[in-house]
Amino acid sequence: MDWKDRIVATPDTLFGKPRIKGTRIGVEFVMQLFASGWTEAQVLESYPHLTREDLQAVFAFVHDCIKDEDFIMHHLIDEASVV
Repeated sequence: MDWKDRIVATPDTLFGKPRIKGTRIGVEFVMQLFASGWTEAQVLESYPHLTREDLQAVFAFVHDCIKDEDFIMHHLIDEASVV
């Protein structure tokens, strides 16, 4: 899945945060829904203008953002040292 056709960020919408193209629905918001236990069916029913491909693009985008294991491990180590 090439998320670049479906995920955009523009300074004038959602403070430049990534969102699903043609909507004001941010990637962060969609991830929050899933983290809260929503199913794909619930998201698509509640936001009928979204498609299954839009949701796949969200996950592909997030995957690309966190696939650099060094970044993730660095952040986790920094957080652990604060505690």
